[in-house]
Amino acid sequence: MSQTNKTAIVHKPSFMNGDEFRIPVFKLLKQDGTPYKQARLPELDRDQALRIYRAMLFTRVLDERMLSAQRQGRLSFYMQSTGEEATVVGSTAALDDGDMIMAQYREQGALAYRGFGLDEFMDQLFGNEHDHGKGRQMPIHYGSKALNYLTISSPLATQIPQATGYAYGQKMAGEGHCTITVFGEGAASEGDFHAALNMASVHRVPVIFLCRNNGYAISTPAHEQFSADGIAPRAFGYRMKVIRVDGNDILAVYQATREARKLAVEDNQPVLIEAMTYRLAAHSSSDDPSGYRSRKEEEAWRDKDPILRMRLWLEGQGWWSDDDEKREQESRRREVLEAMKAAEKRRPPALETLVTDVYDRVTPALAQQLADLEVHVRKYPDAYPKSAPYLDDDKAAGGRDHG
Repeated sequence: MSQTNKTAIVHKPSFMNGDEFRIPVFKLLKQDGTPYKQARLPELDRDQALRIYRAMLFTRVLDERMLSAQRQGRLSFYMQSTGEEATVVGSTAALDDGDMIMAQYREQGALAYRGFGLDEFMDQLFGNEHDHGKGRQMPIHYGSKALNYLTISSPLATQIPQATGYAYGQKMAGEGHCTITVFGEGAASEGDFHAALNMASVHRVPVIFLCRNNGYAISTPAHEQFSADGIAPRAFGYRMKVIRVDGNDILAVYQATREARKLAVEDNQPVLIEAMTYRLAAHSSSDDPSGYRSRKEEEAWRDKDPILRMRLWLEGQGWWSDDDEKREQESRRREVLEAMKAAEKRRPPALETLVTDVYDRVTPALAQQLADLEVHVRKYPDAYPKSAPYLDDDKAAGGRDHG
C-alpha cells in the first residue's frame, strides 16, 4: 500500500477504537413544535406540509385499525409503523417521485405519501383478486411498479444490495434519479449491509442507505447488537458520507434526505443516514414487547411522538387546528373501515395465477403441476372456499390451454 502525504506517521503503537469522536444528532424542531434557536428550517409550503402530515395520520389510523382487525381474526398478520412515521414519510417527501424506494416492512407511510390507494392497501392485506401480488405475499408486503416501490421481501437486508445494484443502473442511465433503501439496525447486522455499502462506495452510485434505528431488533436491544456508537460510524469504513438525524423530527429527516439526495444524484456519492427513533408498537402482531422493555421506557418515547411534534409545528404556522384534526381523524377511520369491509368480500385470485408472471410462456412442468392441483381441488371441494374462482366448471381438470 502506497503512502500519501496526508497519512500521519507515528513511531509508537497507537490503537484507536472510534471513541475519539462521537457523531452528533441533527435536529431542527423541539417537541413543542418550535425550532431550535440556530435551526434553519427547510422551505416547505403549506400544501406539501399538509400532504406530509396527512400521510403520517393515515398511517397511524391504518395501523390502529388493521391491528384491531388482526386481533379479531379478520387478518392473519400485521406490522405497525407507530412512532416511526416521521422517518418514513419525511424521507419519502424529500425524494422525487421517479426515485426508487426499496423498503423493509414498516414503510407503509412512503406508499401513502406517494398516493397508493386505500383499496390497494386493503387488497394486498387480504390477498384478494385485485391484489397486485395476486395473493402470493403475506400481509404488509406491498409493492407498486407505478410508484417506484419495490415489493417487500421478508428476509432481512435483501433489499440493501439490490438498492446498490439498481442505483448503479440509474447512474448508467443518467436520468437524475437515485434509490433509497430503508432498513432497521437489526438488518444492519446482516452481511448484505456491508457488501452493499462497500460496492456502493467503490462504484460511486446514487443510493441512500436509511437505517431507522428504533432500538430493538424484535426483542434484542441495540446494546446487545453492537458495541460501537450506533450504525452511523460504519460509513467511515467505506469512506462514505453519513449523517445521524432525530428520526422523530419530520423537518430534520426531510432536510437531511434532501441534502443526501443532492450528493447522490449530483456527485454520485452514496450516503448513510441513521435516523434515531423508537418503535412504539410491538414488532409485529405476533410479538409482546412487555417481555423485553418497560412501560416507563415506552411512555418516555410516547412523549416524543413524531406526529404530535409536526402537528404543533403546523399549528404554529396557522396551517392546522383542532377542528382539522378531528375531521381528518374521523374521515380516515371511516374510510379505512369501509375499504376493509369491501376488500374482505372480494374473491381470492384465480388458481391459474399461481403460474403466471414468471415465464413468458408457462413451462410444461408448471402446466402439469397446475393440472394436478386442479384435480386435487375437484376431489376435495369442501376443503376450499366456495366463493373462490379456483376452477371454471365448463372445463375439465387439466384441460386448460396452458401454452
